[in-house]
Amino acid sequence: VGEQVLLKCSFKSSSPITESLLVDWTYRPLAGGRMETIFHYQSVPHPTTAGKFKDRISWVGNVAKGDASIAIQSPALSDNGTFICSVKNPPDV
Repeated sequence: VGEQVLLKCSFKSSSPITESLLVDWTYRPLAGGRMETIFHYQSVPHPTTAGKFKDRISWVGNVAKGDASIAIQSPALSDNGTFICSVKNPPDV
């Protein structure tokens, strides 16, 4: 709580990395509920502009090195839940 947390995500692809590569981070609260997209990357980072993670997520990944990690500033216990990293590098998924 209070310190930046790093959510690591690494990937491998048999296809060359291009600007078609997509990274999506989704979140579901511990108590359940709907999945919510909290971060999107395609050529440049697109943090969420709404919801509980607004202005708190930063991109720390490097897709050229197979890294799609993000960081969350000022985490709280209420942020507990399931975080899913999805990487698509057409034609690879």
